[in-house]
Amino acid sequence: MQLLPRFELHRPESLAGVLALLAAKPTARVVAGGTDLITNLRHGLAAPSALIELARVPELSGIRAESQGFRLGVGVTLESIADNAELRRAYPALAAAALSVAAPSHRAAATLGGNLCLDTRCVFYNQSEAWRQGNAYCLKYRGDICHVAPTGKRCHAAFSGDVAPALMVYGAEIEIAAPSGLRRIALADLYVEDGAAHLALARTEVLTAVYLPAIDARLRSGYRKARARGAIDFPLAGVAVALRVEGNALSSLAVALTGTNPRPFLLEGTETLLGRPVDDALLTELSKLVQKQVSPMRTTVTASNYRRQVAAVLAARLTRELGAQAGTGIAGK
Repeated sequence: MQLLPRFELHRPESLAGVLALLAAKPTARVVAGGTDLITNLRHGLAAPSALIELARVPELSGIRAESQGFRLGVGVTLESIADNAELRRAYPALAAAALSVAAPSHRAAATLGGNLCLDTRCVFYNQSEAWRQGNAYCLKYRGDICHVAPTGKRCHAAFSGDVAPALMVYGAEIEIAAPSGLRRIALADLYVEDGAAHLALARTEVLTAVYLPAIDARLRSGYRKARARGAIDFPLAGVAVALRVEGNALSSLAVALTGTNPRPFLLEGTETLLGRPVDDALLTELSKLVQKQVSPMRTTVTASNYRRQVAAVLAARLTRELGAQAGTGIAGK
């Protein structure tokens, strides 16, 4: 890694101060825990004129129970989420996803907002400046060719945040602050299927909070990921599932994936599985849905087809486990 580039450091103490700085400094970047951004700066992947630290902004802090669920400030650390007893009880997929990120020292610094806005990753991008220069720059940064798909015109770098899919299966919304005011959107709408520009967020906007709806006590949820090493690594594929069973049949099912596409996404077509027991036939159909909708490319050292297959297996295994927890009869082995 190289030395950090020169930049101004600003430490505003209000959300208004953050927005004013973003408007005044076109190449500024916001930073919270810095576990991803600082590494990228040292790899020469950006050279902002200024960094705007968010640690002193009170509007971005805190985990607060509300009448309709929870409000999580985007400055909350992943460690705090994983350690919160109320979140572990009500939203186990979220707690599991937060706990699965990197190592304890990373989770103590890394924030919810940082994980949601994590830069996409690719073996042709996340390298030193000398490596990238020697191997020709890529479409994502300073080049005009995607080395993963040279004949295409779109970047295929993969989103590898763990927390987003867990929040998606609960129907989470995010709050965004802009010069014109605050707005709320579904978390899924934050992301775009483009590895070079995967966030639907204007340069002068910043995430402020995540809103989790109240959860039915019958809902069962969880998160699983596959990675090259048992700790620290980003997901090669990650799956969150939330389901409800009534009688012996699924009454609701949400599946979200990460690590395979330029964006985390909710699996489409799960409504076709409702009203049925969680048996081998249903799990086979679920696996096919996953394999059709994930699009892993050669962005990691692991084969693309392996990531496709493991995503499907993770989804099926987790759905089986949660179905068993919910008391449904599971046929087959």
